[in-house]
Amino acid sequence: MQKLQILFPDPLMQKMRRVAEQVDLPVSEVVRRATEQWLERFPEETKATKSVPLVDAGKCLVSAAQMREAIYEEP
Repeated sequence: MQKLQILFPDPLMQKMRRVAEQVDLPVSEVVRRATEQWLERFPEETKATKSVPLVDAGKCLVSAAQMREAIYEEP
C-alpha cells in the first residue's frame, strides 16, 4: 500500500468524518472505498484489447523498388 497526501475542503472532510463514524471505519477506508467505486466507471484498457483498424486498399500497383520514383512522377 502506498501513502498519498490529499487536501479536502472542510465541508467534504466533515462529511467524510461523519460517514466514517456512522459505518465505524477510518476515514482512509471510506476514501479508498469511494475511490474504488468511482474508478469502476472507467473500464480498464489493455494493449491486448486495443486493435488497429484494418483497411483493404486493394493491390499495390507499383513494386516496392519503384515506389520512391513513383512518388515524384507527375500524373
